[in-house]
Amino acid sequence: MGLGAAMALALGDPPADYASIAAVGLFVALMCVCIVVGHLLEENRWMNESITALFIGLGTGAVILFASSGKHSRVLVFSEDLFFIYLLPPIIFNAGFQVKKKQFFRNFITITLFGAVGTLISFTVISLGALGLISRLNIGALELGDYLALGAIFSATDSVCTLQNFDPGNISSAKLLNFIGSFLYLFGSSTILGVASGLLSAYTIKKLYFGRHSTDREVSIMMLMAYLSYMLAELLDLSGILTVFFCGIVMSHYTWHNVTESSRVTTKHAFATLSFISETFLFLYVGMDALDIEKWKIVGQTYSPVKSIALSSTILALVLVSRAAFVFPLSFVSNLTKKTPNGKISFRQQVIVWWAGLMRGAVSIALAYNKFTRSGHTQQPSNAIMITSTISVVLFSTIVFGLLTKPLIRLLIPSRHLSREPSALSEPSSPKSFFEQLAANSPGHPDLENGISLRRPASLRFLLVSPARSVHHYWRKFDDSFMRPVFGGRGFVPFVPGSPTESSLPLLPGNEN
Repeated sequence: MGLGAAMALALGDPPADYASIAAVGLFVALMCVCIVVGHLLEENRWMNESITALFIGLGTGAVILFASSGKHSRVLVFSEDLFFIYLLPPIIFNAGFQVKKKQFFRNFITITLFGAVGTLISFTVISLGALGLISRLNIGALELGDYLALGAIFSATDSVCTLQNFDPGNISSAKLLNFIGSFLYLFGSSTILGVASGLLSAYTIKKLYFGRHSTDREVSIMMLMAYLSYMLAELLDLSGILTVFFCGIVMSHYTWHNVTESSRVTTKHAFATLSFISETFLFLYVGMDALDIEKWKIVGQTYSPVKSIALSSTILALVLVSRAAFVFPLSFVSNLTKKTPNGKISFRQQVIVWWAGLMRGAVSIALAYNKFTRSGHTQQPSNAIMITSTISVVLFSTIVFGLLTKPLIRLLIPSRHLSREPSALSEPSSPKSFFEQLAANSPGHPDLENGISLRRPASLRFLLVSPARSVHHYWRKFDDSFMRPVFGGRGFVPFVPGSPTESSLPLLPGNEN
């Protein structure tokens, strides 16, 4: 930029794309409002930040719709690149980075059952249910691939990637097995890539130790390598969501312990902040986009309100049934592997796991746009009603299920029950964390710490009397013997002049191994 151009900008000449600047400025201002309102409602037993942002987005959309004389309700057109490349990775990575690793490995089998087998069950139930029920509503010429897409969209997974290579025109048992195999390949390959990316970052930082010269460099390399894992998965047609999630788990277990103390504090809060900003932005946009008049006009001119309500209700019912179809049976299977009653998932916990996972968010809307629109627009009625129905289900599930989650947990698991009676939520070998993670990672997550104190054993007597030979036990032995000496981690960081020793580095809460 020349000196003249720089002086012209400094003197106040408007930028070329004034509308974009105004749109971004509006979103930044609204996000500030969301943070303030969310802080004021922190102690509210019903509201949470996701619902707050959604309501503010709806209100803003209504104002814009009125100000534009009913022409539009949003200031930004939906962009798949914006969502999948910039906003989604920080949210998923931070979810993996904040995972309680002890509880994760203690409940690894159960989590794997729910994550892989449960996803297939949910996808199958929704797809078959849509094929059998929605096809009778006569909403238009929907192909088999559209019904499979609904299964992928509302099973809350990244399995839509598998549909790209699936030909629904000629189904056979061999192709069905190939489809299941492709899904398992996607799941396994994405996980391996995420683990490998995390281990590479840990080894690089451990060997080079950027912190001896600049903490900015080690913070930067952590962030960039985490983002690189997501982009590599997308380039290889794998699941970026799974890859960056497991990369976050590995980085928190190894890489995070290889950096300086100041970098630990910086990265922990930086990842959480980026995730919070991205999530707030997404729910604001969902609220504003819900009132976009273009799609609703097409639907209103083509279909009756009864048919639109029937489609949304059918999809919502399929989500309820598909969630129950794997939560309760797989919990029963998981309980069969537990040797003590305290280690089993109680029926009340199963109900909460089922309920807390019913909420659908921005990922479902993004996948619906990916399937049924081009560049955020569509003129085909059958595609438009799929978008509006998806938005309706997301709004209903986030608001209604989100508002009732906190009271449901207080009703089914009172605080006095948790503090006085031994249960699966209070023992270290229980699926306590599994239940908490599923509930806490949902868009309308409950704050389990409000009025609920989870009791810890007073001593190690329980562990000595009933040692748990779980996945975590064997993993810890392998980790201490082979992994940590190579990739670092707590207790295995070599002393470097000018670097902090392990004894001088207190662990931050929430990052225990």
